[in-house]
Amino acid sequence: MTVADRAEEGFNATIHAPNRLRICAMLESADQVEFGLIQERLDVSASVLSKHVGVLMDAGYVEQTKAVRDTRQRVWLSLTKTGRRAYQAHVAALRAIVGEAPDEVRRSAE
Repeated sequence: MTVADRAEEGFNATIHAPNRLRICAMLESADQVEFGLIQERLDVSASVLSKHVGVLMDAGYVEQTKAVRDTRQRVWLSLTKTGRRAYQAHVAALRAIVGEAPDEVRRSAE
């Protein structure tokens, strides 16, 4: 299997959008992350984050849990098993793209 084949196999256009990639990266490192924390870290409005989360939920990659905490309703996000596999495959595809440049490309960069 060539580098291009490996990259194409795992590349995921849904996850690849910068904010969605960052959301998945945050969720991959924890069981659940509060919506407000993700919003703060990404420095986006609630509506922008909601739109990206909606795309990931529609794909079956993210799920949300609502809970009351300190008398306020909080939304917690987490990757589904499918989402975790898709994110990890996408990261592997990106690594294949950037990590295994043909020799002639490496030589010209030096």
